[in-house]
Amino acid sequence: MRHFHRTHLLPADVMKAADEYFPTLGLVQTATASRMRTFGGPLGTMTLTIRPEGGHYTFVEVDTDQMGESRLDKNVKRFFVRLHRRADPAHRLEASY
Repeated sequence: MRHFHRTHLLPADVMKAADEYFPTLGLVQTATASRMRTFGGPLGTMTLTIRPEGGHYTFVEVDTDQMGESRLDKNVKRFFVRLHRRADPAHRLEASY
């Protein structure tokens, strides 16, 4: 599956957050570049790519080798929530109904 997220964080901050979060899930970093990481483990394999977009946004894209809504995909979404909280710690999620 492919997931994406836009954030105001700098690309270096996103990479630091990924390097801290994904190893806690039992994923091992198998490839690295300045704006790309590949992690693999018992949950599957994922590739995280970032790029600056629109001046002040960072576009974060994650591709997993899993079908449907796997545990790896759910943890990628949790990572995006962590990024959101880093960018705006005062923001509170509320129901929109």
